Order: sequence, then structure tokens, then C-alpha cells
Amino acid sequence: MTFQRYRLFALLTCIGMFLVLIAGVLVTNTDSGRGCGTDWPLCNGKFVPAYTVESMVEYSHRMISGIVGLLVGATYLITRFWKPARHRENLLYAGGALLFTVMQAILGAMAVKWEQSSIVMALHFGISLFAFTCTWLLYKLVKRQTEQQSGQAPAAAQSAVSVPVRLYKGLVAVIVYCYGVVYLGAFIRHTSSGGACEGWPLCNGEIVPELSGSTAVAFAHRLAALLLFVLIAIVAFYVRKTAGASSELASIGNKALVLVILQILSGGLLSFTFTNEDAYVFTGLLHTVIISALFSMLVLLAIRMKQTMRQ
Repeated sequence: MTFQRYRLFALLTCIGMFLVLIAGVLVTNTDSGRGCGTDWPLCNGKFVPAYTVESMVEYSHRMISGIVGLLVGATYLITRFWKPARHRENLLYAGGALLFTVMQAILGAMAVKWEQSSIVMALHFGISLFAFTCTWLLYKLVKRQTEQQSGQAPAAAQSAVSVPVRLYKGLVAVIVYCYGVVYLGAFIRHTSSGGACEGWPLCNGEIVPELSGSTAVAFAHRLAALLLFVLIAIVAFYVRKTAGASSELASIGNKALVLVILQILSGGLLSFTFTNEDAYVFTGLLHTVIISALFSMLVLLAIRMKQTMRQ
């Protein structure tokens, strides 16, 4: 084992977990959750099920999840037992990826055997998001370690700035809030409530629609997304002011700001394609990709902040 090969394992694990996220969204958006009946791990009692769109989508999700689960386990074992990789931060990310992968597998199996409520199923995506974030953070860390090993990057990865504790705590609060927004969006997807707010940026042609039922939930998600943009913009401004415009922290903050803007725009695109099932599948995927990148970027920013505070 070399750092280059370890980096490849981390990259493949990250890509694999990303595919698990995408496959899960496809299952939800195509309403394929019952494509394999109530059988697990078999599909309608067969190892290779008869072809239907629903069964193929659901079974593909299971196959991808199973393969990626093995990859996550292998990456953890390498991190745990290969001495050059046995660092506290590596073990934290690899262990977190393994934990959340097992949790999402158990929750997925439970959803097949015993139908779960939309509240629980929305949590399934949230756990998958944690698993993806852990694999992405591990890859970013191993990439940096590999560059340091080869002399391509300086040993001191952080700048000499010291981030105020209150800014770090504020960012942690934003991350928690962001997860709440993600959960609310997943809940809307599982309850098919997205169409309750027609049009964008107005909801049913009104600034404030009648707040009842699915309309209230969909409108609350829009307001929550707008507030998330404001909060991230504030964090990005103060990070730039504290660390300097050319710092790594400012660069990560700017990327998070761009991603939250793209997320809001993709939400608008979702509202325009809700009645077109074929287009909605792809706009839903785009929405998921952006929020996954945004959440991971915010967590990375918090980690980099924490590391500067330790110096």
C-alpha cells in the first residue's frame, strides 16, 4: 500500500457514495421504493428480478449500495491498520463513513420490510448525506497528505490567521440549520409536496400564499432556503474580512456562497419542471448534487476554521 493507492481508495469511495446518493434520489423521484416488493436483500424473491422500470431502479440502488458498502469497509480497514494512514482525522472520517453507511443500509432495509413514514424516510437521505460528506472529507485529507508526501505541498497547510471562536460557533450553527433545510427538502420530496407551490419565486402567484397543508410546508422550505443564503453570505463576508481575501478559508467560503445561490436557482428550476416527470427526475438530481456539495463545503470550512484555532 502506498499513499497514491490509498488516495485512489478514498476517491473511489467518495465517487461510490455520491452514486448511492444519486441512486436514492432516482428511487424516490421515480416512485420505485416498492419495486422489489417487501423482499430484502432479494428482489421480488429473486436474485435477478424480472425487468420493470421500478424493480430495476430499486435493485440498481441496492447493488450500488452493496458494492460501495464493501468499498467503505475496505477503506476503513486500510485506514485502521495501515500505519501511515492511522491518523486521528483519517480514522474519524473513515469511521464516520462506515457508521453512516451501515445506518443507511439498516434504515433502507427496514423501509422495504416495514413501510416507514415520510418523516423517517426523509432521515434516510440525511444519513446518506453524512456518509458522503465523510468520504469527501477523507479524500480531501488524503489528497493533501499525498501531496505533502511527494513534496508538492508545504507541510503547514493552514495560514497563520486565527479565526474568532464566535465565528466558528456561528458557522456550526449554520451547518445545523443547513441540515434542517436539507431534511425539510427531503420530507417534501417523500410527500410529493413540491407542486403545492406553483411558480417561482412567487408561490401560487402570491408573495405569501395561504399557509395550510402542503403549501405551508413547501413555502416554509423556500423561506428557509432564502435565510440559509443570507446566513452563508454573512459567514463568507466575515471569513473574508478575518482571514483575508486570498486565504484558503475565504476561498472555501466563496465556494459555499456560490453553491447556495445555485441551490436556490435549481429549486426554482424544480418548480418549473414539477409537472414534467422526465425533466423533474433530472432537475431533482441536480438539486441533490448541489446541496450535497454545499453541505460538504460548509463542513470543510468549519474543519479548517477549527484547525486555525488550534494553532
